[in-house]
Amino acid sequence: MPRMDPANDFAARLSATATETEALLGRLLGNAALRGETARPERLLAAMRHAVLGGGKRLRPFLLVETAALFGAGRDGALLAGAALECLHCYSLVHDDLPAMDDDDLRRGRPTVHKAFDDATAILVGDALQTLAFDILARPDVHTDANVRIALVSELARASGVGGMAGGQMLDLAAEGRFAAKRTLSENEIITLQAMKTGALIRFACRAGAILGEAKADARTGIDRYGAAIGQAFQIADDLLDVEGDSTTLGKAAGKDAAAGKATLVSALGAAAARARLDALIAEADAALAPFGAKAHILRDAARFIVQRRS
Repeated sequence: MPRMDPANDFAARLSATATETEALLGRLLGNAALRGETARPERLLAAMRHAVLGGGKRLRPFLLVETAALFGAGRDGALLAGAALECLHCYSLVHDDLPAMDDDDLRRGRPTVHKAFDDATAILVGDALQTLAFDILARPDVHTDANVRIALVSELARASGVGGMAGGQMLDLAAEGRFAAKRTLSENEIITLQAMKTGALIRFACRAGAILGEAKADARTGIDRYGAAIGQAFQIADDLLDVEGDSTTLGKAAGKDAAAGKATLVSALGAAAARARLDALIAEADAALAPFGAKAHILRDAARFIVQRRS
């Protein structure tokens, strides 16, 4: 049997990026105060490390690193940008788990931050991780061209703000009936909500890689289509796991979204139609990558991994 080349093996590359990202995040969340910082409170740092380290597939940094590689960008800068994205993603999880939001006790198989520490610390962890993300992206080690760094900061701000992740979370809470009478969302409304809440950061991961590689406009368009397709696929797969998975495998409570009556394409279309939508999104992702040929095979594998994952 021929031996698989690790450089071309999806699982090996995903694992390698996760390991490098974990080590980098560990250094970024070290005790030593940086220039301009008076001190780093140990309790806050410990809670930030609890939120960020020791878990997760690091899919978003992986997509950023692999997209950057597609356009010839340096790995070190891409890893740093990926670490920034992971800080922002983890902040969103910490706040999402709070009692005022989704009220979860378990994340990645461990107590959520507000359970391991307390609500006030969890709020500050989210605040600190969000600002750390932009601190990292602004560093010259990410890219020597300040215009590239500004573009990354701008893109992440929009992906995570009122027109992106935070706005999507607000739409999600509204759909639960938090602020007015609960109503049934249309399919298009659910797609918009999920494109903002979940898809925006996944789409940013792909766009950021193209920005780092200073890709031309037509290439960026293709990568943007790919990112949008896999972002929607990720959420549908997540919603199917919530219905069909178990808490031990998922590392978080299963069945909670369905019990809360959250607006999902699984609830709107049914599981079979949702799986058919996943197949269509994989085809869309493949079509978006067609101009890149064989060079994009890892990104094609990433799309399939997203829909086939079990946690």
